[in-house]
This record gives sequence, C-alpha cells and structure tokens, in this order.
Amino acid sequence: MKKRVLIMGAAGRDFHNFNRLFRDDPSVRVVAFTAAQIPYITGRTYPPTLAGPLYPEGIPIHPEERLAGLIKSERIDRVVFSYSDVSFGHVMRLASVAASLGAEFTLPGPGATMLESAKPVISVTAVRTGCGKSGTTRFVARLLREAGLKPVVIRHPMPYGDLAAARVQRFASPADMEAARCTIEEREEYEPLVEAGQVVYAGVDYRAVLDEAEKEGDVVVWDGGNNDGPFIRPDLDICLADALRPGAELGWWPGEANLRRAGVVVVAKADAAPPESSEAVIRSVRAVNPGARIIRTASVIDAGGAGAEAALRGRTALVVEDGPTLTHGGMAFGAGLRAAERYGARPVDARPFAVGSIEETFRKYPHMGKILPAMGYSPAQIRDLERTIAATPSDVVIVATPVNLAGLIKVSRPVVRVRYEVEDMETPGLRGVVMDFIDSIR
Repeated sequence: MKKRVLIMGAAGRDFHNFNRLFRDDPSVRVVAFTAAQIPYITGRTYPPTLAGPLYPEGIPIHPEERLAGLIKSERIDRVVFSYSDVSFGHVMRLASVAASLGAEFTLPGPGATMLESAKPVISVTAVRTGCGKSGTTRFVARLLREAGLKPVVIRHPMPYGDLAAARVQRFASPADMEAARCTIEEREEYEPLVEAGQVVYAGVDYRAVLDEAEKEGDVVVWDGGNNDGPFIRPDLDICLADALRPGAELGWWPGEANLRRAGVVVVAKADAAPPESSEAVIRSVRAVNPGARIIRTASVIDAGGAGAEAALRGRTALVVEDGPTLTHGGMAFGAGLRAAERYGARPVDARPFAVGSIEETFRKYPHMGKILPAMGYSPAQIRDLERTIAATPSDVVIVATPVNLAGLIKVSRPVVRVRYEVEDMETPGLRGVVMDFIDSIR
C-alpha cells in the first residue's frame, strides 16, 4: 500500500521538498499540505501543473491547526516537516502530535533536497530571520559584478499569488514586479537588488528556476529566506548570526544546522551590539563549528544623507519596519527604530490606531510594541496598512522596509527611508572571503 504523507509547510520549503522527494514517487501519496506563518495561503491547491501526473487534481493546502484531525481522518503514515525559523520546542511539539497519533515525523536532510548546479554557487543563510541576509546578498553580488562576473540571485520562494504562474519568476525591472503582482513582502526582497541592477530569480519549481538562472549568469547567489537552508548545494556557504541576539544562533530549526554547516559565519550588526554580545555569539559559533571562519560586519544605517537629521530631530515619527523580521523573526526593532534614536525622533505607538489585519497582527505578536510591521500579503492587507498609517498621528513616517512603501500606498506626511547596508569591520573581512572565492573559480 502507498504511504500516505502530509507535508507541513509555509508556502516555500514544503513545495520544494514535494518536488524533490515525492512528485514522481508512485510508492507514496501526498494527501495534503498544511500552512503556517504566512497569511492567505490556506484554502488553495497545489496545482496539477506543478504536482505532476500522479496528482491530476492537485493537492489541498489546509491550516496547520487541523494537523491532528487530518492525521486521523486521512490515515496519515508520515508527517514531513518543511518550514523554517521555528524553535526546537515548536518542532518537537508537532512531532509529539504526530507520534501520539501513530504517524512518523521526519525532517528531510540537505543531501536529498539540494539541487546541483553547473555554475559556482554562493549561499547566504542565517540562524534567524532578520539577521541581515538581504544586505549581505547585495554586498556579495556587488563584489561579483565589480570583478567582471555576472551573478544571478536566486531567492528563497515567496509564492503568495498564483502558484502555477509563479513556477519560474525573473525580476529585472519594476515592471516585472508589477506584472507578477508582487506583495510588499516579495518586493522587500526583490526591489533593492533590482534597483542595484541585479537580476533575481524565484518561483516554485526550483529545478526549473535554476536551469533558467544558469543560462544567464556566471555565478549563482542563493539568497536564503526565513533562515531556511539552501535549495542549491553551495561552494561557498555563508551563514549570518546576529550580534544583537546572542543565544539565537542555537535552538532554532534549521538555523543551528546552517550554523554548524557553514564555512564562513558572519556576526552581523556587530557595530550596534555591546562587545560582550558579539563575543558571546562567537563563543557559540566556535563551540559548534570550530572550523568556520568568523567575520564581524557592521549594519550601517542609510537614511539618505544629511537631510535625515533635519527631517527627524525633535519630531514625532511613526516607525514602519520589515514585517517578517518583527513577526516570526521575533525582533522588536530594526533600522527604523535605530534611526529614530540616532536622529532624535520620538517614536509614536501605532497600536491604538491599527485596523483590520494589522490590529490582528499586533495581537498575535505582542512583543513588537509600538513599531508598525509592514504587512502586505494581500491587497486587502495593504489597504489595512495604508489606513493604519493614515490614522496614526506623527510628524513624519520612517519607512525601514527595503521596498519604497510610499510608491505603493498613499502617505500624506513626509517619509524618511531607512535601510541597513553591510560594511566590513575587519580586514580582509567578508570582501576578502568573496575575492578569494572569485580567484578560485577563474
């Protein structure tokens, strides 16, 4: 009899694991996906065009809250855990649910799920969401371009729209993002790279994504999202830890696995953390990965030059930060709050003025405090964000999302855009690592 399988996911790793491990295997039957973390994913179907001929009706996607009921009603033999940025305790609670109902619980390893590339590959991963992967990816891609190479960035999946249409996505201009109807969360990852002249690939079927990217570039740069592991086997494996969150490098899945595997560990935001915090992270790294090369980098606030202080000093400011970094990333601040403190602005509390899905987000993630997360997974949620910003009284709005939020929604007050840029704190530092890699592939 066919093994009956349920895949637990969050619209990313789950689909990749299905494609790699189960799509063409007649000995198993994937009965369902469950979804967590990302809103508006449940109730959909993984379409037949992606699921393959063994699944002519596709595969339904259910809310994770139905896990126990689905195991019982669908007679599930095996639960496959396939999402990221979760504590070890969270993983084992779900494993306990599966085991109590007689099902296996598995975590697919990288050997079975990584794709092989014909091109050199640099991966950028992290121990937690919000460590600074995006800025590090931009740093790495810029060095490759300056060396005369053509990198292509492949981004961890963000298939929040039509799954079949998103099988392979290529972004090289704002028009490409408009055509794909990208959400704010997608734009936050793609737009800064595209603005820098960098081509970005993403999608759902990563074998097809990699095939297309290899036609265009000399080097593949894997830009990992949500602290997931790379889908493509790297030749240079860079993992970020966060100097502002000592201890977060251990105890999270699969962040600790990324840390243990990496050849290079970047202790990011070391400029903003007390020296003892950076040293605590470095001790953790050495304890679990003594062979790794450890580098400290700075996350420098870019607020658009000297005009930022004039715009912010003595003013009240609504601070809008990157949504996923605050929500399942667990942070209560980012570049926006740091900029407000540096330039003498007084942050206002957005919570009393939040509406709709934004109010629900504050209830679900109370650790965020007064900072407004830039949630925009659907047109309706974008409207809720716009209404919340309009209702919150302040002199200025600090937008610390990588995307130009004022270009997507109406903001009637002055906007100061803020983001982190990565800089080396040591010599030869991360630049030296990348330049050594370039020399090795020429």
